[in-house]
Amino acid sequence: MVVDRINVAARRVPVWSVWLILLVPAVWTFWLGLTGGLGAEPIKALERELGEVALQLLVLGLCITPLRRFLGINLIRFRRAVGLLAFTYVGLHLLVWLVLDVQILAQIWADIVKRPYVTVGFTAFLLMVPLAATSNDWSLRRLGRRWRRLHKLTYGVAVLGAVHFIWLSKGFQIEPLIYLAAILGLLALRWRASRRVQRA
Repeated sequence: MVVDRINVAARRVPVWSVWLILLVPAVWTFWLGLTGGLGAEPIKALERELGEVALQLLVLGLCITPLRRFLGINLIRFRRAVGLLAFTYVGLHLLVWLVLDVQILAQIWADIVKRPYVTVGFTAFLLMVPLAATSNDWSLRRLGRRWRRLHKLTYGVAVLGAVHFIWLSKGFQIEPLIYLAAILGLLALRWRASRRVQRA
């Protein structure tokens, strides 16, 4: 079967290679920024590209459980790497905004407080910090069932990331809405599956 072949192939892929492959967009985007390949506003373009890859990785992470549950494709061993990579991209997105874009400390705080899209984005980052800090075997053993409850914050992070993208986009754009719809759809699948388990 095709699914069995996919699972066998996935088991042969080392986790470190996922890191290597998924960090390529960051390296490529920074290279484009240095060589003038990001257009007239390279810093804004860099922010956007890094933020969008982060959102794509959050969506990818949300896909892993439904893929196993509904299609039998088991990519669970890569979920931690995908989550940490999403955090890495969000961190790079934030650093570009802090260091290259705004630069003034007082202005940074003013933007966080006064601009809703910045507030939402920064809140999503703060929620990701405990997730990244506990994405290890020691934390899983230490926290037990609380670890699963804590990592449900991922759902809120994904929604906030999509809302941040919608607010950040100028005018009506379909792409941010597609991300939000995909995230809400994946969360709905999880909710339906958990309801079935509770009824069983």
